[in-house]
Amino acid sequence: MSKRDYYEVLGVDKNASKEEIKKAYRKLARKYHPDVNKEEGAADRFKEVKEAYETLSNDQKRAQYDQFGHAGTQGQGFGGFEGFGGAQDFGGFGDIFDMFFGGGGRRRDPNAPQQGADLQYTIVLDFEEAIFGKETDIKIPTEVTCKTCHGSGAKPGTKPKTCSHCHGTGQLNTEQNTPFGKVVNRRVCNYCGGTGKIITDKCTTCGGTGKVKQRKKIHISIPAGIDDGQQIRVSGKGEAGVNGGPNGDLYVVVQVKSHEFYKREGDNIYCELPLTFAQAALGDEVEVPTVHGKVKLKIPAGTQTGKTFRLKGKGAPNVHGYGHGDQHVKIRVITPTKLTDRQKEILREFNDIDGNSVANEQDDSFFQRFKKAFKGE
Repeated sequence: MSKRDYYEVLGVDKNASKEEIKKAYRKLARKYHPDVNKEEGAADRFKEVKEAYETLSNDQKRAQYDQFGHAGTQGQGFGGFEGFGGAQDFGGFGDIFDMFFGGGGRRRDPNAPQQGADLQYTIVLDFEEAIFGKETDIKIPTEVTCKTCHGSGAKPGTKPKTCSHCHGTGQLNTEQNTPFGKVVNRRVCNYCGGTGKIITDKCTTCGGTGKVKQRKKIHISIPAGIDDGQQIRVSGKGEAGVNGGPNGDLYVVVQVKSHEFYKREGDNIYCELPLTFAQAALGDEVEVPTVHGKVKLKIPAGTQTGKTFRLKGKGAPNVHGYGHGDQHVKIRVITPTKLTDRQKEILREFNDIDGNSVANEQDDSFFQRFKKAFKGE
């Protein structure tokens, strides 16, 4: 199967800067890392992302790839590329350990503290809840440090042993001579799984993983004015860290239910106000429902369908505390269809004087939505 273009894999332009490439890589690597994503195909996607980044993050490799494509990357191992005057650091591989294993440089300490994985939770809010915010508790499935073995994975009274194959490094290195020099291929030790430790007597509670699954209750504050698609970061409420590392974070993604009368765009709220023909023609003072309560609105005589009035400060509060948006009220003139004989006579007389025909259009469902919003149902 042919490889995909590395720029396509990372979702960046061929003229992307190093910072743009690194940012795209970190986002995708965090999404598809096997410790975070258990879905089928995630591990392969993760390897593809890592391979693309290791090439495009290095100037020399990237130049070879831009000129020769995938053929220009053949024979280059992840551990380094030796020859032409000595070892050259092509970087990239250490970055992924920095992200997920807390390592530094090109080699990582499998026993070093590792930050726990981030978690994501979706919460559904009513329209008004998003406007005014709320305090609530949520329960999320997560992994926490096993209290029996305190995260070591070993049966109480025993300790993990240093892996004799990788000597505690968590990695196995192999060297290969190529026409370009010596290639050092580095891979995760398959005997200890990259931990550098072998557990002979596993903890019966966690099965040697050092973690147990449970549903954790977390209290969160929904800020007033939050909008659909925005998220709240709850620091330290993600997965438990490893080897004493810090917990990951929890990201609460907000979904807001639609409202039958109001629509929201940013901090502004929009609605339609039904008026009778007489109100629009003669003018009136009406009450308009807003999320903050009813307000009076003067309708000037001769108001047409589509005319919009602005109610300043009656929109949604800005989630960052920068005041309130406005409510925009669009007029919709409703023409009645059921008229008494006297009403018909008056309208015919008006039509004879005005010279215009009277349209017949009715929208009962719209009136019902307006009435329900007006009553606060």
